[in-house]
Amino acid sequence: MTKLDVLVIAAHPDDAELGCSGTILSQVAKGYKVGIVDLTQGEMGTRGTPELRLQEAEAAGKILKLSARENLGFKDIYFTNDEAHQHRLIEVIRKYQPEIVLANAISDRHPDHGKGADLATKACFMSGLRKIETSFEGKSQDAWRPKFVYHYIQNNYIKPDFIVDITPYWEDKVASIKAYKSQFFDPNSQEPASFISDPEFLPFIESRAREFGHRILKTYGEGFTVERFIGVEDLFDLK
Repeated sequence: MTKLDVLVIAAHPDDAELGCSGTILSQVAKGYKVGIVDLTQGEMGTRGTPELRLQEAEAAGKILKLSARENLGFKDIYFTNDEAHQHRLIEVIRKYQPEIVLANAISDRHPDHGKGADLATKACFMSGLRKIETSFEGKSQDAWRPKFVYHYIQNNYIKPDFIVDITPYWEDKVASIKAYKSQFFDPNSQEPASFISDPEFLPFIESRAREFGHRILKTYGEGFTVERFIGVEDLFDLK
């Protein structure tokens, strides 16, 4: 088992790269261990195949220097926030024992994003309940509750509660996104067009990052919302 400092929970492969890969890179650069758990293989997406998406996720993970990445194989579109899915995610949270969880946007264009956010929130709380019994590799797991759950902002604009400066990591963020070659604009692709394969989609991602960066007097930023207020001991911790 690899204990993680930060665990990113994403409904689909490429959600984490699009929403918070700059933050992942910044945390890894600081020496923290970061991993991603993709809930589905994105098999209902217009382009690509589940097998190809897994290969692309592996390539992106190498760019991000992840300590762990796995896919839970939930059914794309059809997964629900029920006991069985909560229990499976609790096993993963207890396996990696993260201090911080980054989860999907609380509301977004794709219904799986908000659903994934709610599932992550509930599983993180329930993971701290010792009377919920789980096991990993035949051994009983201890209860574990992450200290913080933050939600990265995706397609729809949501006013962030805080913004992370990702300026030094912008190029690697873009590289991690482009690892999903099947999903984004390719003039030679014979596959049907999709919402994210539009040639204007990646420029939109950059404009959003520039907007958030501008708000904190930096070039690029990623925004997050919080589930509870963040406390500080020193006003100078605020940038």
